[in-house]
Amino acid sequence: MFRKILIANRGEIALRILRGCREMGIPSVAVYSEEDADSLHVRFADEDICIGPAASGASYLNIPRIISAAEIANAEAIHPGYGFLAENPEFAEVCESCGIKFIGPSASAIRRMGDKAAARAAMTEAGVPVVPGSDGEVETDEAAVAIAGEIGYPLIVKASAGGGGKGMRLVREPAALVAAVQAARGEAEAAFGRGAVYLERYIEKARHIEFQILADCWGQTVHLGERECTIQRRHQKLIEESPSPFLSEALRRRMGECAVRAAQAVGYENAGTVEFLVDETGRFYFIEMNTRIQVEHPVTEEVTGLDLVKEQIRIASGEPLGYGQEDVRWSGHAIECRVNAEDPERGFIPSPGMISTFYAPNGPGVRIDSHAHDHFTVSRYYDSLIAKLIVRGRDRAEAIARGQRALREFIIEGVHTTIPFLAKVLAHPDFIRGDVDTHFVERLLAGEPAAAAESAVPERTAS
Repeated sequence: MFRKILIANRGEIALRILRGCREMGIPSVAVYSEEDADSLHVRFADEDICIGPAASGASYLNIPRIISAAEIANAEAIHPGYGFLAENPEFAEVCESCGIKFIGPSASAIRRMGDKAAARAAMTEAGVPVVPGSDGEVETDEAAVAIAGEIGYPLIVKASAGGGGKGMRLVREPAALVAAVQAARGEAEAAFGRGAVYLERYIEKARHIEFQILADCWGQTVHLGERECTIQRRHQKLIEESPSPFLSEALRRRMGECAVRAAQAVGYENAGTVEFLVDETGRFYFIEMNTRIQVEHPVTEEVTGLDLVKEQIRIASGEPLGYGQEDVRWSGHAIECRVNAEDPERGFIPSPGMISTFYAPNGPGVRIDSHAHDHFTVSRYYDSLIAKLIVRGRDRAEAIARGQRALREFIIEGVHTTIPFLAKVLAHPDFIRGDVDTHFVERLLAGEPAAAAESAVPERTAS
């Protein structure tokens, strides 16, 4: 096992990793920007090293400074968390070249699955269903027009690199295609330094369902079940739950087998997430793989009883999983609500500033993952996530009730938050029935009424 781990991140995920290290008896090293000097991850770590000014490019994204910090602290391993350098293959390669273990997959797996066009090709070869689309990247406007004619409309233009909704454009008619391709290329170039794009058919009324996998270096790969991530806005997830209210046992089994096959196809090790779109009939399609721990990993922890951060560290140190697929068990239902410092009444614009009062709910089945506290300043330099509310119940109805109760108890003053909006979602009849798709939030914001009471949850199928 490692003697010391450096945490190359900030905020709640840095705290989450730090806690895992402490429970395993492994000293931790926090790195921080000047903006984060008073943060909790700095206070609670065994050691801390400042790596630069507030701007991410000069601190949390600065590979030489992070590697230097690890060498100064004699850290044997680096945990990247999520965001920042977590899916950067060059960072993984530099760690390896410096004799520091990267707690995550290999650089080759990150690179292959991080390029969405290449990932599609790998999944097709492995027999994992993918959304119909272009074979690889679309290099010219003329090629885009020709390929779109074969795929059909509506379709989506997607950046080959990156994620988070950047470099994506929905196109419903041929006249809008070229402008969408050019806009997606420009946005992708600015965000990821690479403007390559590809085309996919757009799946109407889709659900976004992902499978958590773990794979060790001894050839054992398992999935830990699914997370339903359909409640999202502009491709950013807001609420996640496990298990999905839509999947039948047969469909869950098939999707889980495909998720394992996807990971094995690229020689994947450590924790990762295979993401699918599922249509109304139960047909599912691979869309991407996230080669890191996910923001929403706590819902899987709550229903499986496994600590995913500890599992990541164990796998990276060379230990076998020690269990097979038949040993994974699920119990109860869990829901996560992401609490962001944003103003839903003004288009979810960020709301940086000082939190004057922070009171987190508690009680049976309630978990809070957060780095915020009274007089904590939400910085304009970083992501607006300030807390994750995770609730667990014996079944989905109890989990929803606990989520509703906890959101009413959550007090954050001094900045705008998404708490009122999250409460509105959890109280909505369509959400309570599980009758949602990826456009649910858009309809809610537009003030559209709930579906008729007799509208059932989409038929479950084993297809």
